[in-house]
Amino acid sequence: MSIILWIVLGAIAGWIASMIMHTNNQQGLLLDIVVGIVGALIGGFVMNALGQGGVSGFNLYSLVVAILGAVILLAIVKLARRA
Repeated sequence: MSIILWIVLGAIAGWIASMIMHTNNQQGLLLDIVVGIVGALIGGFVMNALGQGGVSGFNLYSLVVAILGAVILLAIVKLARRA
């Protein structure tokens, strides 16, 4: 996947995950992109551990995997901020 597609997928996944986790007011576009890209890596790792494929391109499955990873990342950050 090209870097532009990673940025677009990251922005979409990070934004949706921030809406799910109610952190949208705390982060802007750049943080959405970072959360989405890191979330895609985490989601790919989790899915590979479960025997499924990770992020494979710009498609709906990859978007769902990236959102899953981004939600996991935001949940970890929320837990760390409480402690």
